[in-house]
Amino acid sequence: MRAAATKLEANFLAEMLKHAGLGEMEGAFSGGVGEEQFASFLRQEQSQLMAEAGGIGLAETIFEAMKAREDENVRN
Repeated sequence: MRAAATKLEANFLAEMLKHAGLGEMEGAFSGGVGEEQFASFLRQEQSQLMAEAGGIGLAETIFEAMKAREDENVRN
C-alpha cells in the first residue's frame, strides 16, 4: 500500500511540475520536438525521486487513509 501511495504522489507531483512548466525551454536552448517528446519522462523520474524522498507528505496521508479503510473492512 505504501508503494501505491508513493506512486500516486509521484504522479500528482509530475502533473504539478508539468503545469509549472518544468522541462519547457524556448529559444536557442530549446530541444525541439525531441525535447517535447521526452520531457514527460524527465518530469516523471524527478517526481518519483521527490516522492521517495518524502515529497509533500501526500503519500503518507494516502497510506494512512488506505490503512484505515482496510482495517475498517477487516472489522466488518
